[in-house]
Amino acid sequence: MSAAIDLLRHGDTGQRSYRGQLDDPLSALGWAQLRAAVAERRWDLVVSSSLRRCADFARELAAARGLPLRIDPRLAEYHFGAWQGVPIETLAETQGEALANFWADPVAHPPPEAETFAQFHVRLGAALDDVAAEARGRDVLVVTHGGAIRLLRCRAEGRGYGDMANIEVPHASLHRLRWQAKVGA
Repeated sequence: MSAAIDLLRHGDTGQRSYRGQLDDPLSALGWAQLRAAVAERRWDLVVSSSLRRCADFARELAAARGLPLRIDPRLAEYHFGAWQGVPIETLAETQGEALANFWADPVAHPPPEAETFAQFHVRLGAALDDVAAEARGRDVLVVTHGGAIRLLRCRAEGRGYGDMANIEVPHASLHRLRWQAKVGA
């Protein structure tokens, strides 16, 4: 089963670090970015990460347009372990080699105490398999995170995860994805 799904990265939160699964609200700029990103677009269903920076906007959008909404915690961002909430500049100064290794090969060099990439891959894949099963020809918007979008694009496009750092995913950016669900999903 295959489905075309639009992935939307949350807007700005005013934070400048690996936020991961920290539950930050959107900034005023983030709300404006998201509202502008969806202004001329139409969907039949909205599915969102459970983290506030995604879910708060998804709730507003679904309510304003009378769309069904499903919140799915599996769409949460990667858990960056000990790096979560630490400014990237600080990591570059104190753990530069580890940070460079992570960007080059996140599977082999995850942050300390982080979620494994296998776990991240499995939970995101299962979530998208469910979205594809729900889609049934409908246009679906998935509101999620930068790392999640990068991983899902790598998987859908047959790219290695070391290429994640080369995929631009600005705040409030839309990414059309052709998702091939696993058989039996």
